[in-house]
Amino acid sequence: MKVDRASSRHLPGEPGIWILILGDLVLFSLLFILLLIYRADNLPAFAASQAQLSLPLGLLNTIFMLTSSWCVATGVQAARCQASRVPAVFFGLAWLCGLGFVAVKYFEYGAKIAAGITPVTNTFFMFYFVYTGIHLIHVVIGMGVLTALFHHSRCGEFSAGKIQHFESGASFWHLVDLLWIVLFALLYLLVY
Repeated sequence: MKVDRASSRHLPGEPGIWILILGDLVLFSLLFILLLIYRADNLPAFAASQAQLSLPLGLLNTIFMLTSSWCVATGVQAARCQASRVPAVFFGLAWLCGLGFVAVKYFEYGAKIAAGITPVTNTFFMFYFVYTGIHLIHVVIGMGVLTALFHHSRCGEFSAGKIQHFESGASFWHLVDLLWIVLFALLYLLVY
């Protein structure tokens, strides 16, 4: 029996999640453009401030986000294959990666504040704290979503509706990952 690939493809998740994702992408795109405008007006100050960020901690958080996205994608694929309790393992691992991200941010923020660096230090650090703070809120919300995915996947029975819920949660988590990748590039890597 030949399967029609065009009819088997679909937009993962529920349509409502894509409205949320689109709204977030528009908002963050505007925030990124605003950062680039301010950066262009004051390159030396932005470069000096960027040098005070911890590239290893930013890279560690990038590894946490990429690994968690891989775990979520693997969990959804395992659910599609009706792989019993495997999705719960991967959703749980993704949650642990999210927790790792939060822990790194806690220590990173703590080190900055202990050094007297706050959102009022300068424009760069205002952007840094506000943008990474908004992203951190997304991570915490995403961890709530991952908790729900973990609990719903423990039964090992995956209807089409349940898989659609998994896809919705995974789509949100991938958005969180994508936003961090752009933030990491703009705040930690962009050469001034």
